[in-house]
Amino acid sequence: MTKNELVEKVAKTVGLTRKASYEAVNAVFANIRDSLAKNDKVVITGFGTFEVRSRSSRTGRNPQTGQSIKIPSHKLPGFTAGKTLRRLIK
Repeated sequence: MTKNELVEKVAKTVGLTRKASYEAVNAVFANIRDSLAKNDKVVITGFGTFEVRSRSSRTGRNPQTGQSIKIPSHKLPGFTAGKTLRRLIK
C-alpha cells in the first residue's frame, strides 16, 4: 500500500475529503518522525512501537579489495510489531 492509497482509504473510512485525509496522514507521520528525532519512543497500542536503535561500531570488509574497514556506530529507526498485530498476521 502506498501513501496515496492510505490517504484514499482514510478518506473513505472516516468520510473526510481527500485533502483533509492527506493532511491527517501527514500529521501522524510528522509527529512520529519528530518524536524519533528527539530519541523518544512512540507506542501505538494494538499496532506497535517505533524507537531509535543504536548500532555499535564494527569491522567490515570491502568486497572489492577484501580490505578490512571500520564501520562507525550509528542510530537508525526501528519498529516492533505489537501483540495484536502479530496475532492478526499469523
